Amino acid sequence: MKLTIVGGGSTYTPELVDGLARLRASVAIDEVWLLDPNAERLAIITDLARRMLARADYDLAVRATADPVQAIAGADIVLFQLRVGGQAARKSDELFPHCCGVLGQETTGPGGFAKALRTVPVILELAELVRRHANPKAWIIDFTNPVGIVTRALLEAGHRAVGLCNVAIGFQRQFAAWLDLAPERLELDHVGLNHLTWERAAYVDGVDRLPELLTRFGDEIAEEISLPRALLELQQAVPSYYLHYFYAHDAILAEQRAPGAITRADQVSQLETTLLAKYADPELNTKPPELAERGGAFYSEAAINLLASLLGDRGDRQVVNLRNDGVLPFLPDDHVIEILARIGQTISTADSPARQPLSDQAAGLVAHVAAYERLALEAALKGGRDRVVAALLAHPLVGQWDKANRLADELIAINRAYLAWAV
Repeated sequence: MKLTIVGGGSTYTPELVDGLARLRASVAIDEVWLLDPNAERLAIITDLARRMLARADYDLAVRATADPVQAIAGADIVLFQLRVGGQAARKSDELFPHCCGVLGQETTGPGGFAKALRTVPVILELAELVRRHANPKAWIIDFTNPVGIVTRALLEAGHRAVGLCNVAIGFQRQFAAWLDLAPERLELDHVGLNHLTWERAAYVDGVDRLPELLTRFGDEIAEEISLPRALLELQQAVPSYYLHYFYAHDAILAEQRAPGAITRADQVSQLETTLLAKYADPELNTKPPELAERGGAFYSEAAINLLASLLGDRGDRQVVNLRNDGVLPFLPDDHVIEILARIGQTISTADSPARQPLSDQAAGLVAHVAAYERLALEAALKGGRDRVVAALLAHPLVGQWDKANRLADELIAINRAYLAWAV
């Protein structure tokens, strides 16, 4: 079996390599191809990956290339983890919305929209290479944000694709630790859109332990997601961290605009410089502890578990991004949602707990953001300033004509080099 990692020069890649080594019994991968246009980073990551696998006594071939066709040819799984424009583009995503009193973030709001506009065309070009050169039954796993919009673009174009996020596995691992359980014993009722989800239940042997978790660990959960405990108790659910961008928008915007505030892009850039210097050390053969600061906790476990189930037809249940197909009846069937599903050569939602109705409060926000996502994908596919304005106007964090127009002009001006229709 051949695994291709698009964006193989990412500082995340050693996390995946570590997972492949630790969980080798779960998935029969014979070779890994790392694809990246940055030759220097690719060489550093490739050498570290080989040292890590040698230390783990795992005879897994690692090959590197900047040629997409060579990397993708014959692949059984192609994992997308790329960032169009790098950290510089991320920094602009975090800053330009401030001109209109809107917070800046790489996956949420106008910043996330800018990322979608840059990313979708590139992803679709790569996916066409998968269609032409990979194994005919190859799966595409998308870890590239915004995952919901990108995955829908792939599915609408007819690709065999599924989206992946690490939010659910992070909650699963933390909840299981608090309950002193092996993680696989705990199953979440995780439902919503990518980066707009709630944990509505935490099942252990068929019993929902979430009320107990809220009672015993409500303060810790609230601190983890940067939201008040009273909100969790009101909803009787645990919102994802990303919902604090909606529920605490003004407070976050004030923090972002405070004197001396540092963007997350700048923090990550500094961290990546540190990580790459460590990765280049020929004596290093394990992932360094600083990698945990990069984000993406449990990414390797989520990715390897998904790989194993897709390739091995295991039929277990995992949280993924996939077509709605009636699960949330107020959304179109072709919209992409993030829920617990049964994973094998086919993916089924027939027995997913996500089929239980959402609360009106959650459903209203999901429907609102879903409408924006549909307009955002249309803008990414067809281009045009009017489509950009329409998507921004539909977003609940924008929602005003003057703001939508000014944000559209700022977004297009900053990202013109990545928007073929805007040149």
